[in-house]
Amino acid sequence: MALFWGCFIALITTAFAFFSRMYLCEVRFGTDFNIDKGTVGVLMGAGVWPFGISIIVISLFIDKIGYRTAMFFSFLCYVIYVVMACMAYNAIQGVEGEALTAAQAKGFGLLYWGSIILALGNGTVEAFINPVVATMFSKNKTKWLNILHAGWPGGLVVGGLITLFLADAAAKGDWRLVIGVIAVPAVIYLIMLLKVKFPMNEREAAGVTYREMLGEFGAFGALVGFGLIFAQLGQVFSLSTTVTGILTAIVVIAFGVYTRSLGRGILAFLIIIMMPLATTEIGTDGWITGLMKTPMEEAGFNPGWVLIFTSAIMMVLRFFAGPIVHKLSPIGLLVLSAILAIAGLLALSKTGGSSLFVIFSAATLYAFGKTFFWPTMLGVTAEQCPKGGALTLNAISGIGMIAVGVLGFPFIGAVQEKTATAQLTNIQPTVAEKILVEKNYLLGSYQAIDPEKAAALTAEADVAAVASANQAGQFTALGKMAFFPMFMLVCYIALMLYFRSRGGYKPVDLHGQEKAHEAEPGM
Repeated sequence: MALFWGCFIALITTAFAFFSRMYLCEVRFGTDFNIDKGTVGVLMGAGVWPFGISIIVISLFIDKIGYRTAMFFSFLCYVIYVVMACMAYNAIQGVEGEALTAAQAKGFGLLYWGSIILALGNGTVEAFINPVVATMFSKNKTKWLNILHAGWPGGLVVGGLITLFLADAAAKGDWRLVIGVIAVPAVIYLIMLLKVKFPMNEREAAGVTYREMLGEFGAFGALVGFGLIFAQLGQVFSLSTTVTGILTAIVVIAFGVYTRSLGRGILAFLIIIMMPLATTEIGTDGWITGLMKTPMEEAGFNPGWVLIFTSAIMMVLRFFAGPIVHKLSPIGLLVLSAILAIAGLLALSKTGGSSLFVIFSAATLYAFGKTFFWPTMLGVTAEQCPKGGALTLNAISGIGMIAVGVLGFPFIGAVQEKTATAQLTNIQPTVAEKILVEKNYLLGSYQAIDPEKAAALTAEADVAAVASANQAGQFTALGKMAFFPMFMLVCYIALMLYFRSRGGYKPVDLHGQEKAHEAEPGM
């Protein structure tokens, strides 16, 4: 259990890093480095999409390098991020006039690349903790993966409380204090895991070959996973779509030739579901502090309390996942979660100007909905595709995180800006003409409100019009997010019908036999 709790603390570290960085993106980075919401979304994404790259790539050879080496690498990434973030802060201190623009660009670059390194560390953490726990608790994977992933919301709660305690420093003072909080759990998990013995992966112990492992992922998995990876790298390094397409084709063909497999059909279906799932959970978590800023401040509270509150609910529920899975089965639980997530997001989208009670009631509904999505999907993947070992278990997380980093965060930011600019153009066209600028991202172009130009407005009516437009954009984004769990609900119902046609949900063991699942009666 020392190994399990060390993995648990490592996951808490990723949550600390996520909350503090997302919070600063909302309250400081936009103004300190003069970037609009769409660009803030790109910065948020930079802390997410490399997660997918590291978790997929490292999973290809983690059995060779060992879990301990991966653990040390993740710790090093946290150290580098803290140093680069502090350098970004120092870059803009005491700089004024024309030199400030260059300093802001330099600081943004440090934050951007530091965020990429941080995400590589976060992905590496997941790359070793998921297969370790699935191997240790091979007879009850869904339950223990849910308990393990209570570390994520638990870290959001503890890290969030510390961040809010440092709210003045985050908003007006030295935000390096907020960044430095990451070091606490990072050092703890390093010490806890320094001398423990890591187990041999379940796939290796059963004698499943490397080719068989890759065959579970197959050409389809390579198409989606590496297609997203090269699409993002194409943005970062300004590669043409032709180049990224060729690179993707090379990897897909190599997978197909070597494995002679398109991949497991059920894994392909789970991969498709995982992309909107990640955007629903991680994408909304990343934006929710900013989305709820106005109603929470009107009620006299820091908007960060919404994420802390929903995370506390998730943490408690995940610790008690065993009895719930036993009652409903993994697929039944996912169906219920999708329904609650739809209702929660729609309710949150209507909370503008509402009372504190209404805001937290809607947030509670959303929290119940999103709680079991991620770890239960991992559990289903581990139970249905055990031959894939660390690769399939981690790749589904990686694909989800790449999708939310490449598409999810920028999409939500662009939705906000499109709605805000449309309303501003409608009610104050002359103001819109002054402060709107053209922006681009992977899914197309959009107009955005330039924060510097908006801050220069002096007329009270103009300032009020911009504020009203921004608020409208925020809540429209939450409402549109409900389309993602709607799609997931349809997919989960299809899975439920599929397993019922086969006699109920049964995990697959590595000898090719299905065994009765403790949750069978719930199907």
